[in-house]
Amino acid sequence: MIKLYSDDDLWNAVRQKRRLLAVFLVVLAVWILAVVGCAVWYAMLPYKDSMQKWVIVIVCVITAVFLMFAFPYMGISYKRSKAYVKMLRFFSDGLKECCVAPFEGVDDWLTHDGVDVNVADFSVPNVKRDGMMTRQIYVDGEKDFPPFKEGVKAKFVVQGNILLEYEILENEEEKE
Repeated sequence: MIKLYSDDDLWNAVRQKRRLLAVFLVVLAVWILAVVGCAVWYAMLPYKDSMQKWVIVIVCVITAVFLMFAFPYMGISYKRSKAYVKMLRFFSDGLKECCVAPFEGVDDWLTHDGVDVNVADFSVPNVKRDGMMTRQIYVDGEKDFPPFKEGVKAKFVVQGNILLEYEILENEEEKE
């Protein structure tokens, strides 16, 4: 079976998350120092000095720039990195399920628990009704998509419908 994840994946994701947080904390510290410096400067100015309004404008501009950086940075890059680390950590705790099913096709990209995934459709028997149903298996967008071919059976291990391991089984007709 071909494994998609290793211990290095979790370690690299955790390091990336820490770097993103460190960058944010550095920018936060610079903003706090700038605001405190402006407050000290404002307090040292004489009463009704003409520079008071410029100090207030400088603080407002610095704060606006910080907020324009902070919300997208923490809301997009850090949040996505945190979700990816959370997904990788669940792989060691969660229940794994093994299945053999023929591959049907590829669906569109999707966001599953904050992580971009590619959707692979497999045909599995329906337990409650006669016939077959489509099961969606999520392949991590950071990994290469496995070389599945339509109609060819694959054995795969999933955890929470996210593909962890796979093996492409040869058809009996192809052997002959």
